[in-house]
Amino acid sequence: MNNYLIFGCQGQVGQELQRRIGSRVAHFVDRASVDITDAVAVAEIVSRLRPGVVINAAAYTAVDKAESEPDLAHAVNAEAPGYLARACAIHGAVLLHLSTDYVFDGSGTRPWREDDPINPLSVYGATKAAGEAAVRATLDRHLILRTAWVVSPFRGNFVKTMLRLAAERDELRVVDDQFGGPTMAADIAVTALALADRLAAGGAAEHFGTFHYAGAPYVSWYAFAQSIVAGAKAYGGRQPKVTPIGTPDYPTPARRPANSRLDCSKLARIHGIAAPDWRVALADLLAELHQTGAAKP
Repeated sequence: MNNYLIFGCQGQVGQELQRRIGSRVAHFVDRASVDITDAVAVAEIVSRLRPGVVINAAAYTAVDKAESEPDLAHAVNAEAPGYLARACAIHGAVLLHLSTDYVFDGSGTRPWREDDPINPLSVYGATKAAGEAAVRATLDRHLILRTAWVVSPFRGNFVKTMLRLAAERDELRVVDDQFGGPTMAADIAVTALALADRLAAGGAAEHFGTFHYAGAPYVSWYAFAQSIVAGAKAYGGRQPKVTPIGTPDYPTPARRPANSRLDCSKLARIHGIAAPDWRVALADLLAELHQTGAAKP
């Protein structure tokens, strides 16, 4: 039986991977146990455990903070994936690496395909793009899974922020000119494990490469916030007014792509995995947050 080595177990996707690993033999590591920016440490653990598949869910995801910490973001997002790819190449492992819609510049309105040219607007996007390039240059047997707008019961994310602000304010002003597909970390984890199982079993050449996976239908942050607030009503959540604003009304250190729509048809065609309906998954997430009390400010 193939065993799995999973980096980034304390992140949103990493924690969902732990919840959904099932009977698979898996080793989860975080930055306290293995420094992913240390090439020697990465090589040592891959050599010692000899995994069939490595899943890299570790990333520097503080998009705005990356503008002032470019070296750290580059070490985690750009250099570390290359170390993983090199170790996998030496020991014959497959690498499943998570990436982001931020590698695109967000121009136009057509959903982005995997072969579209990248042009990141931010340090975060540029470092993730560099990490993709390092994986492709080092390891043939890889799968890069780009996703977008990740939310979960864990850590800080848009759903939890909206619930907190809704409990505190009478009005939420949310950007209405950036569009994408909200994606539950739980769905990403389930899909990543399904892909890992297929690759571990000896996938065909077409099963490797770059794929997109994000929630459907496409929506703006404003419309997503409306759905969050409306869904929370069933659990006694306050119903503040949600007001649409433009990106210039909410300046941030890092530029965001206006168009984060990802075309997920390739994943459906080759792997038989369709884009998940974020509306269904959001209902499940809100129920869990209410049950665990994690939605309280």
